[in-house]
Amino acid sequence: MWSKTYSITTNEVAREQMWKLFADVNGWHTWDSGVEYAQLNGAFEQGSHILLKPKGGPKIKIVLSEIIEKKMFITVSSFPLAKIYHEHLFEETSDGLRISYTITVKGVLSFLWVKLIAQNLFNSIPKDVVKQINIAKTL
Repeated sequence: MWSKTYSITTNEVAREQMWKLFADVNGWHTWDSGVEYAQLNGAFEQGSHILLKPKGGPKIKIVLSEIIEKKMFITVSSFPLAKIYHEHLFEETSDGLRISYTITVKGVLSFLWVKLIAQNLFNSIPKDVVKQINIAKTL
Protein backbone atom coordinates (compact mmCIF):
# COMPACT_ATOMS: atom_id res chain seq x y z
CA MET A 1 0.00 0.00 0.00
CA TRP A 2 1.11 3.55 -0.79
CA SER A 3 -0.49 6.69 0.65
CA LYS A 4 0.32 10.40 0.66
CA THR A 5 -1.56 13.45 1.98
CA TYR A 6 -1.34 17.10 1.00
CA SER A 7 -3.01 19.80 3.14
CA ILE A 8 -3.35 23.56 2.96
CA THR A 9 -5.24 25.98 5.21
CA THR A 10 -6.82 29.08 3.71
CA ASN A 11 -9.15 31.94 4.61
CA GLU A 12 -9.94 32.66 0.97
CA VAL A 13 -12.82 30.19 0.55
CA ALA A 14 -15.51 28.38 2.55
CA ARG A 15 -16.09 24.66 2.35
CA GLU A 16 -19.46 25.27 0.65
CA GLN A 17 -17.60 26.98 -2.20
CA MET A 18 -15.11 24.11 -2.50
CA TRP A 19 -17.95 21.62 -2.44
CA LYS A 20 -19.74 23.47 -5.22
CA LEU A 21 -16.53 23.45 -7.27
CA PHE A 22 -16.09 19.68 -6.97
CA ALA A 23 -19.78 18.86 -7.42
CA ASP A 24 -19.49 20.49 -10.87
CA VAL A 25 -17.65 17.47 -12.26
CA ASN A 26 -18.01 18.66 -15.87
CA GLY A 27 -15.92 21.73 -14.90
CA TRP A 28 -12.98 19.81 -13.39
CA HIS A 29 -10.87 20.47 -16.48
CA THR A 30 -10.86 24.21 -15.64
CA TRP A 31 -8.69 23.67 -12.56
CA ASP A 32 -7.06 20.26 -13.10
CA SER A 33 -4.26 20.58 -15.62
CA GLY A 34 -4.21 16.82 -16.21
CA VAL A 35 -7.89 16.46 -17.15
CA GLU A 36 -9.11 16.72 -20.72
CA TYR A 37 -12.73 16.21 -19.60
CA ALA A 38 -14.83 14.66 -16.84
CA GLN A 39 -18.49 13.64 -17.06
CA LEU A 40 -20.71 12.76 -14.13
CA ASN A 41 -23.25 9.98 -14.64
CA GLY A 42 -26.12 11.01 -12.33
CA ALA A 43 -26.01 13.25 -9.27
CA PHE A 44 -22.94 13.99 -7.15
CA GLU A 45 -23.78 11.25 -4.67
CA GLN A 46 -22.41 7.98 -3.37
CA GLY A 47 -22.38 5.29 -6.04
CA SER A 48 -22.41 7.64 -9.02
CA HIS A 49 -19.82 7.20 -11.76
CA ILE A 50 -17.51 9.72 -13.38
CA LEU A 51 -15.94 9.17 -16.77
CA LEU A 52 -12.62 11.00 -16.74
CA LYS A 53 -10.28 11.46 -19.69
CA PRO A 54 -6.77 12.43 -18.59
CA LYS A 55 -4.67 14.36 -21.10
CA GLY A 56 -2.63 11.82 -23.05
CA GLY A 57 -4.29 8.83 -21.42
CA PRO A 58 -7.26 6.47 -21.77
CA LYS A 59 -10.68 7.14 -20.23
CA ILE A 60 -11.00 6.11 -16.59
CA LYS A 61 -14.17 5.16 -14.72
CA ILE A 62 -14.24 6.67 -11.23
CA VAL A 63 -16.79 5.80 -8.55
CA LEU A 64 -17.92 8.22 -5.84
CA SER A 65 -17.52 5.65 -3.06
CA GLU A 66 -18.20 7.76 0.02
CA ILE A 67 -19.68 11.21 0.55
CA ILE A 68 -20.34 13.39 3.57
CA GLU A 69 -22.09 16.46 2.15
CA LYS A 70 -19.91 19.60 2.07
CA LYS A 71 -17.21 17.89 4.14
CA MET A 72 -15.62 14.89 2.42
CA PHE A 73 -15.78 12.59 -0.56
CA ILE A 74 -13.72 9.65 -1.75
CA THR A 75 -13.34 8.46 -5.32
CA VAL A 76 -12.11 5.00 -6.34
CA SER A 77 -10.57 3.98 -9.64
CA SER A 78 -9.95 0.32 -10.43
CA PHE A 79 -6.88 -0.78 -12.38
CA PRO A 80 -5.52 -4.28 -13.00
CA LEU A 81 -4.68 -5.70 -9.56
CA ALA A 82 -4.90 -2.32 -7.80
CA LYS A 83 -7.25 0.49 -6.80
CA ILE A 84 -6.56 4.18 -6.40
CA TYR A 85 -8.50 6.01 -3.67
CA HIS A 86 -8.61 9.81 -3.65
CA GLU A 87 -10.00 11.43 -0.50
CA HIS A 88 -11.00 15.11 -0.53
CA LEU A 89 -11.55 16.61 2.93
CA PHE A 90 -12.75 20.13 3.82
CA GLU A 91 -12.43 20.98 7.54
CA GLU A 92 -13.28 24.26 9.25
CA THR A 93 -10.54 25.17 11.75
CA SER A 94 -9.76 28.24 13.85
CA ASP A 95 -7.08 29.13 11.25
CA GLY A 96 -9.42 28.77 8.26
CA LEU A 97 -10.49 26.02 5.92
CA ARG A 98 -8.13 23.04 5.88
CA ILE A 99 -8.23 21.35 2.49
CA SER A 100 -6.66 17.88 2.51
CA TYR A 101 -6.20 15.39 -0.30
CA THR A 102 -5.06 11.85 0.35
CA ILE A 103 -4.18 9.46 -2.44
CA THR A 104 -3.93 5.79 -1.52
CA VAL A 105 -3.05 2.88 -3.80
CA LYS A 106 -3.82 -0.68 -2.72
CA GLY A 107 -3.29 -3.98 -4.46
CA VAL A 108 -0.68 -6.39 -5.73
CA LEU A 109 0.40 -4.04 -8.55
CA SER A 110 0.16 -0.88 -6.47
CA PHE A 111 3.86 -0.12 -7.09
CA LEU A 112 3.18 0.00 -10.85
CA TRP A 113 0.13 2.28 -10.59
CA VAL A 114 1.97 4.60 -8.19
CA LYS A 115 4.68 4.98 -10.82
CA LEU A 116 2.26 5.36 -13.76
CA ILE A 117 -0.47 7.51 -12.19
CA ALA A 118 -0.61 8.18 -8.45
CA GLN A 119 2.73 9.93 -7.91
CA ASN A 120 2.10 12.33 -10.82
CA LEU A 121 -1.44 12.96 -9.56
CA PHE A 122 -0.09 13.74 -6.09
CA ASN A 123 2.64 16.00 -7.48
CA SER A 124 0.04 18.10 -9.34
CA ILE A 125 -2.07 18.80 -6.23
CA PRO A 126 -0.25 21.93 -4.92
CA LYS A 127 -0.60 23.73 -8.26
CA ASP A 128 -4.16 22.55 -8.81
CA VAL A 129 -5.37 23.53 -5.33
CA VAL A 130 -4.34 27.15 -6.02
CA LYS A 131 -6.51 27.07 -9.15
CA GLN A 132 -9.34 25.43 -7.19
CA ILE A 133 -9.30 28.14 -4.52
CA ASN A 134 -9.20 30.94 -7.10
CA ILE A 135 -12.19 29.53 -8.99
CA ALA A 136 -14.11 28.57 -5.84
CA LYS A 137 -13.82 32.16 -4.54
CA THR A 138 -16.13 33.23 -7.37
CA LEU A 139 -18.84 30.65 -6.60
